[in-house]
Amino acid sequence: MRPDERSWRDRLRTQDENWQRVFPYVKAAYLRWKYGVPRRQEERKRAAPEEDTPSEEEAPPEQHTIVCVDLYSLRKNVTVEVSSGQWTLEALALAGYLGNTPVGPLLAISFETLELFRCLKLVKASFSTEAFAKLICYKYYMVYRRHYRTALADAFDIYLEVLDDVDAEIQQRLGRGDPNWRPRFGCPPCGYKLEGEAPLRFERMGSMDANNSLKRLLRKYRMVGDRRHYKNTYYLGPPFVDQFANQVPARQAQPKPTVDLGDDGDDVDAIEPAPEPVPGPADTEGDPTDGEAGAPSPCATNWKAAAADEKKHMWGGFDETGIFASACRHGRILWVADMIRSGELAKYGIAMVDKINTELPGNILLGYDIGCVFQGTLARSSAGPEFRRRGSLCIVNAFHGYSHSYICQLHHHPNVITGAGIEDLETMERIFSGSNALASIIRYASKYRRHSLIVLYFRRWDEEKYTNLAVFLRNNFQQAMKIIEESEEFLITVLPRLQLTEAQLIEAAEEERLYFATLRDENPDDEWALSYVERLEDLRGAGAGTRAGASAGAGGSSSSDGSGISFQVPYTGPITDYNAHARETRRTESTNRVLRKRINDLDQELAEIEDTWNMTRWLPTDTRYTKAKAYMATRRYHQALGKLQRLVIQRLFELHKLHLAQTGYKMRSHIAKNMQKRSAAIRRAIATYNKAAAVLQKPLVDWNQVSHYSFVREFALLHGSWNDVSGKTWARPEVREAIGTWRRLQRAREEIQIVYRDARRLHTHIRDEQQDFAAVLKQLEQSDDILYGPTLDFVRHREAANAYNLAFLEDLHKDPRFEGEKTPGRREGREATPEQSIPRISPDPSAIEVEVGIEGTYDDEAQAQAGALLDYIAQ
Repeated sequence: MRPDERSWRDRLRTQDENWQRVFPYVKAAYLRWKYGVPRRQEERKRAAPEEDTPSEEEAPPEQHTIVCVDLYSLRKNVTVEVSSGQWTLEALALAGYLGNTPVGPLLAISFETLELFRCLKLVKASFSTEAFAKLICYKYYMVYRRHYRTALADAFDIYLEVLDDVDAEIQQRLGRGDPNWRPRFGCPPCGYKLEGEAPLRFERMGSMDANNSLKRLLRKYRMVGDRRHYKNTYYLGPPFVDQFANQVPARQAQPKPTVDLGDDGDDVDAIEPAPEPVPGPADTEGDPTDGEAGAPSPCATNWKAAAADEKKHMWGGFDETGIFASACRHGRILWVADMIRSGELAKYGIAMVDKINTELPGNILLGYDIGCVFQGTLARSSAGPEFRRRGSLCIVNAFHGYSHSYICQLHHHPNVITGAGIEDLETMERIFSGSNALASIIRYASKYRRHSLIVLYFRRWDEEKYTNLAVFLRNNFQQAMKIIEESEEFLITVLPRLQLTEAQLIEAAEEERLYFATLRDENPDDEWALSYVERLEDLRGAGAGTRAGASAGAGGSSSSDGSGISFQVPYTGPITDYNAHARETRRTESTNRVLRKRINDLDQELAEIEDTWNMTRWLPTDTRYTKAKAYMATRRYHQALGKLQRLVIQRLFELHKLHLAQTGYKMRSHIAKNMQKRSAAIRRAIATYNKAAAVLQKPLVDWNQVSHYSFVREFALLHGSWNDVSGKTWARPEVREAIGTWRRLQRAREEIQIVYRDARRLHTHIRDEQQDFAAVLKQLEQSDDILYGPTLDFVRHREAANAYNLAFLEDLHKDPRFEGEKTPGRREGREATPEQSIPRISPDPSAIEVEVGIEGTYDDEAQAQAGALLDYIAQ
């Protein structure tokens, strides 16, 4: 035999070209096998049977016997008749089988077997092709052979393409052919805007984040040859993402956490303010925090430290290092992008926001684990102006936010954002908790198969989230009503006892926000005076001959002219070392040059300060000079005291989160671990404070004393500092609890209005969709279209989901506390339809019995999901 000199890539390309030629015939044959010949075509066939008689010129059909796999019948061979001009694959498809190659297939797998494999993957994402191939071999009493796995994988690729192509035609007939229809209108509560509905603060809510579990190893041989592209509406291609690559350059200088010499070597708060980082090269890509103005915030620095630690566990053998995805608050996926040979760069988030700006109308509240800093990064990108113009906002997720600094929590946490409702924006963590099951089967796959499996999973995820939309809304309504009832009762009881009105409580909350926004180690009004006096002292020292004592060396001496400038004394005598005296002269001249430059620089800096503040130079006898100089003696003490105060206040207030209502044990444990890291920083701050306090004979403190304080008012040492909080209303623990309850009450009231809007949108969508389904099915049936069968299948699955949603909508409407609209409305731009022409779906009572009749069933499942989420975040 002549050896095949083609490369693996050439063979795959040729095979793919052959598949493209035969694909339309295979798809048509599959539809005829599954749904039968259309009625009118069958009638024409019966009316003209002579057309089926082969002519004399036509060769009789040939019989082909091919090895087959069919788990339902366990047949080993299938015989098909192949007519002249007919593909063998087409004949096989008409018999219910799909060949493993486009030309001359040696193995055929039944469509029913492939459908079983697809269904198994829908409910068990980690179920691999190899496992299914072993199952087949077991049922056929064979030893597992690798070529069965290869044949199954090749046939499954084509089977998915057939289903995708049929589904695309169905969506086209339903008026959903636009590639962006799914993110725009796929979630009815988000995109099905109605006429006359009351506007809310945010039109949509969503979240985005990166996940590094779905990696793919860089392969140099067989997998590289697979150049196919999987067509779908989920992925943003690399060319689109890369256009935002260099809009935010990387910073060359990054602050590094101080090495912890305490318990666990991890200190999240011992990070001193860094100088303004130097911009990196124009072609260096930045991360989501590199667009922040000024010195990096603690949130940005902690995120960088975590990202750097993550890179330690990665190596250069991955091509795709994960995905960056976004989803709406109801859990339906918007878009996905591959992170290619990189970590979580700024371009991925900017690309998502740009796509949201382009394709989704209205504003959006977007949750991101580093959203507080990314807001500034976004403002410096091309997508930022439009995002800001719409009134959109990027904040931190609820759970991630508790690991941010307390200042960040007061400005970017969902609890303090008007219009956020009770949404936690942790949707992506729940999604990734499930999609991580794909990691084991896509790590060694080709790009094509990796994308196909990820999209297959997300499609099923979206279907499940659509089915549970009404459950989501009902549960949110019940949770919000419970918060309202408990919070109103609490505030009615507590406010009179605190001698506060609701207006005063709001004022205290705003005062707390401003306090932490301006919290610093020392009074900013004193900074310029201290800086001025320090320079005067340096100038006096330089001018009074403090540096005049430069050694003249080897019997030499020095003299001064009163300005601190030294001169070498001439030396004569019988023993004179010319070289030694020359070196001393050069050293003295060098010292004088440095000293002159120092004097000139100090004089210029003093002149600039005096010009800025319109003042004359202070003398040592001036009162202001004496006062500032006296404060300099205790400045180190106050700086240490201020830093200790800042850390202790943040720790005490964040420890309050450990006792949040309905906070699970695992969440409290995770927050406690984060607090332990901050406690290590407090230990060092105490050591620094005690060192400065000992010089001034101030009282010392110890770690055991500080760590057991419950409230700020018990920290007596802070009462003498300039930024004292002992007299602040909001610092009282009972007032702080009332502020938190009031904020929660406002978010719950907002959630009720959001549920009213979303429930009516969903109700209207179901009614309109059923009308559209009826019209399309009638048209397909009258035109005798082959798509009638698959469209009917799609409609039946959708009707089951709609019936489930209607059952829970009815349960929501029956709640006596529900005051929203209970009838469907009209979508903007849609013509009115007579009510009698609208088909009605009868809610299935059994669909709701499981979750409504047996109280606690759903809560147990939610608790299990929450536990899985917390485990994922903790890891």
